[in-house]
Amino acid sequence: MRRHWGRSALTTLIISGLILAGCSNGGDSKKETNNPSSSTESAVKAEGFPIVDQPIKLKMFTRIAPANGPFKDMPVFQDYEKLSNIQVEFTEAPTDGFAEKKNLLFASNELPDALFRSELNPLETIRYGTAGQLIPLEDLIEEYAPNLKALMEQYPEIRSAITTPEGHIYSIPGIVTTGSARTDKRWINKAWLEKLNLEEPKTTEELYNVLVAFRDGDPNGNGKADEIPMTARNAAAGIIIVNMMAGSFGLDLQLGYNINIEDDKVNIWSGDEKHKELLMYLNRLYKEKLLDPEIFSHTEAQYLAKQGSGNTGLFFDQTNNNFLPIMDQYVGIAPQAGPNGDQMQSAVAPVPRDFGAFAITSVNKHPEATMRWIDYFYSDEGSTLLRFGREGEHYEMKDGVPYYFDDFVAITGAQGKMTPYAGGGAPHLISDQVASFINPPQVQEAFKKLEPYMPEIRYANPMFDEETAQKVNILRNDIDKYVNEQSTKFIVGALGFDKWEEFQSTLNKMRLDELEGIYQTAYDKMAK
Repeated sequence: MRRHWGRSALTTLIISGLILAGCSNGGDSKKETNNPSSSTESAVKAEGFPIVDQPIKLKMFTRIAPANGPFKDMPVFQDYEKLSNIQVEFTEAPTDGFAEKKNLLFASNELPDALFRSELNPLETIRYGTAGQLIPLEDLIEEYAPNLKALMEQYPEIRSAITTPEGHIYSIPGIVTTGSARTDKRWINKAWLEKLNLEEPKTTEELYNVLVAFRDGDPNGNGKADEIPMTARNAAAGIIIVNMMAGSFGLDLQLGYNINIEDDKVNIWSGDEKHKELLMYLNRLYKEKLLDPEIFSHTEAQYLAKQGSGNTGLFFDQTNNNFLPIMDQYVGIAPQAGPNGDQMQSAVAPVPRDFGAFAITSVNKHPEATMRWIDYFYSDEGSTLLRFGREGEHYEMKDGVPYYFDDFVAITGAQGKMTPYAGGGAPHLISDQVASFINPPQVQEAFKKLEPYMPEIRYANPMFDEETAQKVNILRNDIDKYVNEQSTKFIVGALGFDKWEEFQSTLNKMRLDELEGIYQTAYDKMAK
């Protein structure tokens, strides 16, 4: 019997506890902050604006995306400072190299007051929370975050996804209640299809033939073989192209990992023949120059530039934001059916989509005001400010829904300089109310192509206790590194598939069966 749990997709990285030496946070969060009493904090309002009567300043560390301008120049934060009476000084780190700079802050203990768009993974959250560098937020949420609290009550999976077994919440996510924003669309160059008299590919073999035509048919008409038939993001944590194509080979991504669940049995598929089939297919594309040769090396900025160039046949992205000037050139398509008839959109994010988007550190002298400051962005009103800026200047309301002005959208880079939403991962609410830009008609149509192939159930990444988390972390550190390295080698042809049995044997020696057993136990508890 198939068992159900939760409302929707909950895929986050493993919560693993490499617990640093330091004081352990427990009990009431107000006591744990050791915040000295002050007239400023006593003046924090439970509702309404300004948040404080006397101005305060906060320092926040943030990721700055290639699309963004300086945060201090963003009208969003300029206006919110006037509204809240809280001035925020941002320390910005570029997307490329952000993780290293973030971890250096904690290693050196040179902490800001908070981390905004911080991309704290569960391991980091538990590690820095139990070390006392991040403070527990559950009591602050209860008293000073009515918008976030209401969302957590409406979507119980949010709380379960961010609460440690000890009952603490050390970071809060970006929350996405609109389905279209939880998965990348498959954008294909319809102008090239039309020029070469091709149909949208419905199977992986048809996709291969289309990509060959893109490579050889000079669809851009410049007489040069410079087209990029297919590309995808590069990510240090995993191989995005594998995740995007996994569903065509019967591979799902349950429990936040390479896991299929069939008849209540957990199967980590990293060493399975289906995975081999997928890698062989990608190797075929790569060696025939149908897959971008820079897929494992290009930066995020370079990838986005390829989208906007119009010289790419197929790529993956949640929205059409990065190719708006040439949007008519592209259309969304359904996932292809694989050699065994499998057809699934496996890469689907949860309602708490952006884990660890915001956290408050132990040096913060104004945690109550800080929580109220961030909570505003979990309301439709605050999310509208964060995503759309100034009414009458950047957007207008139509039937109660904000829409960017066409002339604002037409200005290259304008959105990224106005709001931190551009670039993804911002701590805020994405609901149907504020999703007009990421969910315009073209994106809605692309999502409709995917929706029938979305998983019926997405099980949460298990919330392990500390001892189990440490064991999972040790196992996965070695296994994941090995799988990613060897998979890349298989795809680019640096390792032949005659080595597959050796690959499987090594995985077994790395105790893959033990890791699978841990996930099975967690699933059995979760699905009761």
